[in-house]
Amino acid sequence: MLFAAGFGVFAHHISSLTTPKNPPSADGIIVLTGGQARLDAALELLKSGKGKRLLISGVHPSAGRKSLQIATGADKALFSCCVDIDHAALDTIGNAEESAKWIEDHAYSSVILVTNNYHMPRSMLELGRLIADADLKPYPVVNTRLDGGGWMTNRGALRVLFTEYTKYVAALARAVVPLRSTAGGVAVVDASSKTAAN
Repeated sequence: MLFAAGFGVFAHHISSLTTPKNPPSADGIIVLTGGQARLDAALELLKSGKGKRLLISGVHPSAGRKSLQIATGADKALFSCCVDIDHAALDTIGNAEESAKWIEDHAYSSVILVTNNYHMPRSMLELGRLIADADLKPYPVVNTRLDGGGWMTNRGALRVLFTEYTKYVAALARAVVPLRSTAGGVAVVDASSKTAAN
């Protein structure tokens, strides 16, 4: 019952998220790949001066800088000067790790995070636990309006929301697992145990 109630709260929260019309500026912009609309939104923010640089995290290894620039229709000069591409991240945890490194490398104190509305809570959670002082400003991209309880009658949306809610609960659960810091400053799960030899 608690799990079901939590899903209702989660779905209601997601359905209430809207894309900011005029978000405040930040030092940098991070977009997590997963849809053309996300990239378009992030590039528009960069073009309008809402951030100094843009990190596109989770780009497929086969997608080069030039092909990505052409595919997005982005300004060539802007793409060359101010866009960084991360090929290492394979999932949301990887996105958070690579984004945290990027924020630290540039000493940014504020970042706009661009991803879909349903993906925003987990993305904010994963990245938020890896950065210390940087201010994360969510920029949810809404492809399908789900306000007014629309998610309850949309089977596709219901499936996406439930899957994402399950992943979000798992991410919350990981917060109680002991962590240790690596040499690179990224926290990882400490799987070692004194009882392992027993």
